[in-house]
Amino acid sequence: METNLQEQLNRIVERKSKATQLDNLIQGYRLYAQTEGKSQKTISITITAATSLRDFLKANGFPTDVAEIGAQELREFILHLQQVKAYKYHPFTRPQDKGLSGHAINCYLRAIRAFWSWLGREEIILSNPFAKVRIPKAPKKVIPTFSESQMQALLGVIHTPTPVGFRDWTMILTLLDTGLRASELVGLTVKNVNLDDGIVKVNGKGAKERIVPTGARSAKHISAAKHILKLRQATGRKATARKRLGCGG
Repeated sequence: METNLQEQLNRIVERKSKATQLDNLIQGYRLYAQTEGKSQKTISITITAATSLRDFLKANGFPTDVAEIGAQELREFILHLQQVKAYKYHPFTRPQDKGLSGHAINCYLRAIRAFWSWLGREEIILSNPFAKVRIPKAPKKVIPTFSESQMQALLGVIHTPTPVGFRDWTMILTLLDTGLRASELVGLTVKNVNLDDGIVKVNGKGAKERIVPTGARSAKHISAAKHILKLRQATGRKATARKRLGCGG
C-alpha cells in the first residue's frame, strides 16, 4: 500500500517537473505568442534567446526547471553572453571572432525577461528572478545618415524609364519622405494609399496599423506607380495577387 502511494507521488512530482522544464515551456510560449498575434520576428527572437539560455544551463550543470532558476543562474548567463562569440546562437550565420555587441546582449536578455514575465502571468513561477537582475544597458549609438551626394549617387543609378526602375525610384523617395520601415513599405498595398488626403496606412511592428503622411513629391510618384500598375494589369502583364506597390516585378 505504501509502495503504491509512493509511486503515485513520484509520478505526480515527475509530471510537475516536466511541466516546468524550459524545453516544454518554450513550445508553450510559441503557442501563446502566435495566438496573441505577436510578430514572427518577436517570437523568433524570444525562442532563440530562451533556447540559448537552456543550452547554457544544460552545458554547465545548472537546473533547467524554471522553478529552480534564480538570479544567480541568470547572472552567470549574462557573464557568458559578455564572453561568447558573435552569432554563436544564430541559426544561419557562422560564429565570428568578435564578441557579441552590447545591443545583441541587451536584446537577448530583454527577450528572456519577456519570457519570464509570461511565466509569471501563467502562474508557472511564484516569483520572477529578473526582479533582482539588472540587464546591462545597450550602448547609445548615433546612426550616420546619407549625405546629399550619396543620395544623388543612389538615385542616379536607377533607370527610371523602365517600370522596375520607376518603382525603385518611387520606393526610395517614399522611404526618405515618410520614414517608413522597409518592411512597412514592402507590405504597402494600393488600397491603403490615400493620395487625396496625402496619407498611407501601414502595418508596423506587432501588426499595429498606423497612418503616415506623405509629401507632395512621393505622392506624385506613388500616383504614377499606381497608374503603371493598372496599365500592366489591363494589358495582361503579371502582377502580384495583393497588388503590392513594393513587390511588383
